[in-house]
Amino acid sequence: MKLTELFKNDKLSLSFEVFPPKTDTAFESVKHATEEIAKLRPSFMSVTYGAGGGTSKYTLDIAKNIKANYGVPTLAHLTCVSSTHETVRERIEDMKAAGIENVMALRGDIPAGLENADRSHWDYKHALELVRELRESGADFCIGGACYPEIHPESANQKEDIKYLKEKVEAGCEFLTTQMFFDNNLLYNFLYKIRESGITVPIIPGIMPITNGNQVDRAIKLSGSFMPQRFKSLVDKFGTTPAAMKQAGIAYATDQIIDLFANGIRNVHVYSMNKPDVAEAILRNLSDILG
Repeated sequence: MKLTELFKNDKLSLSFEVFPPKTDTAFESVKHATEEIAKLRPSFMSVTYGAGGGTSKYTLDIAKNIKANYGVPTLAHLTCVSSTHETVRERIEDMKAAGIENVMALRGDIPAGLENADRSHWDYKHALELVRELRESGADFCIGGACYPEIHPESANQKEDIKYLKEKVEAGCEFLTTQMFFDNNLLYNFLYKIRESGITVPIIPGIMPITNGNQVDRAIKLSGSFMPQRFKSLVDKFGTTPAAMKQAGIAYATDQIIDLFANGIRNVHVYSMNKPDVAEAILRNLSDILG
């Protein structure tokens, strides 16, 4: 099932992101976690892609298993940073062979040690180039991309960021999933600006439940996310008590999702961190809302 068909539905829906293992020895435990989340029957599941493509096989294995054995539509991530055209084309063929219908086209994080490298000779410098490659491949993929309510960290300003985002959509992105955010007003402001710029594709908000106090610094480092005082107070109060922090983090994420649904958002994506218990708790909190 192509996700664009799902997004045409007026029914509220929740989806989850999972990530593949980094090693063979971890495969079975990660596979089990993703299967437990699939059993919850989310609207779809996205499967991330390892830095530099190191876990590309696992991405496809997890995505195929979820789709074939649990009937859950999947969205497979594909990154292009520091890759060659030849390597990316091979991965596209692998995705076609695996029966993947939905692809999340991302540049990916710059590999450690190459942050200040000369990228002028790289085959891919931006996700835009990967989107074009996917479109020109002849594969019948539904292509998604990423967007940043709080500005991509490498953009000079939001106006420039939205300009590049529009180019990505015009190149073939059919929907966009946001980076995590912890203040819904940032998303509403972003939506107003991108709609004003002429971007009309579905925007899927990405919510990260912070269930461990140690996640906060990592979340800020990865996304540069603004942490509202209400959230900071929550972490200050419960961050050193694991059970309480988990419960509070799930409640905060649930509250964000309810507010999004109440304000016209129909599809929300949750960065589950491969935690079936967290995914289940959020769905349980929304059981009557989702119907």
